[in-house]
Amino acid sequence: MDTKSFTNIDEYISLQDPAIQPLLQKVRETVHEAAPGAEEYISYSMPSFRYRGKILVYFAAQKKHLGFYATPSANIAFSKELKGYKSSKGAVQFPFNRPVPYDLIRRMVKYKLEEVMASSTKKRI
Repeated sequence: MDTKSFTNIDEYISLQDPAIQPLLQKVRETVHEAAPGAEEYISYSMPSFRYRGKILVYFAAQKKHLGFYATPSANIAFSKELKGYKSSKGAVQFPFNRPVPYDLIRRMVKYKLEEVMASSTKKRI
């Protein structure tokens, strides 16, 4: 992956290996399906999404995998389903030589969205 700064997700995807561009676009669409109204932006040179100003998820194309960053809370909540993947506190690696688990990504994004919405509601009370 190029380490330059990108101005938007379209640019980011267009500059990646053509073979993985459809996967990246599908991840983007999956995030939007799970979190309608999520705002796209670039953070840490990665496609990023936020809702009500709060971070939902990031993703990035690496040499051999898709890096998906849903922060520690989602990784903990989905730890059983993530066992077959290399992961750390806030990141998971989905290898390009296996099918991308879009349904799992969708559910992780929904989890993060619910978390953001709950924290927004608590602040209003």
